Amino acid sequence: MALRLILGNKNYSSWSFRPWLAFKVAGIPFEETVLPIYIPGAREKILEHSPSGKVPVLIDGTTHVWESLAIIEYAAEKFPGAGLWPLQREVRAHARAVANEMHGGFLPLRRACPMNMRREPSAIELSQDVLANVARIDEIWTDCRARYRGPFLFGAFGAADAMFAPVVSRLHTYAVAVGPVARAYMDAVMALPAWGEWQAAAAQERWVLPEFEIA
Repeated sequence: MALRLILGNKNYSSWSFRPWLAFKVAGIPFEETVLPIYIPGAREKILEHSPSGKVPVLIDGTTHVWESLAIIEYAAEKFPGAGLWPLQREVRAHARAVANEMHGGFLPLRRACPMNMRREPSAIELSQDVLANVARIDEIWTDCRARYRGPFLFGAFGAADAMFAPVVSRLHTYAVAVGPVARAYMDAVMALPAWGEWQAAAAQERWVLPEFEIA
């Protein structure tokens, strides 16, 4: 039985984007179901698959895994040859640290700049808290690229890149300035064929969530 990912709107669901991109780039086969989010009845529909009432959810037979990073960890264990985490222990620890920093942090940026793959890139005014988030992200990306020689954070694309992919989208969409190394990293992520596939699907969606449409 194939793995199945239950996803939210591709235009807006940053958490859904993370495991989807990880699976696609790693060549892990799966089926997908896209459910609209933040509309009447959406949570009840998602609760059929996830006790949290949130997406994404991975279904593997009788096993249901919810929450993006947990899904990626499950896939890394099930498909050890997929290369989602670096092989060297010290490097793997570093990758997990920055992935978890992304998972639990950068709330000002995430709130001010919601993922919106259809939005034409243009700048908005950013608070000092958001700019502090951007500075830390720039620092992480620049440091990892310098240590591990890119093009991605730890050499080849992996779980940490999947966790930061929606941040790449946000910084691009809201025309947020970063340093040249961070910008080169963003360009590498956005050049992935899987990125283009997700973005094309997002552009075809007709769901519109006004709270995520920042002028």
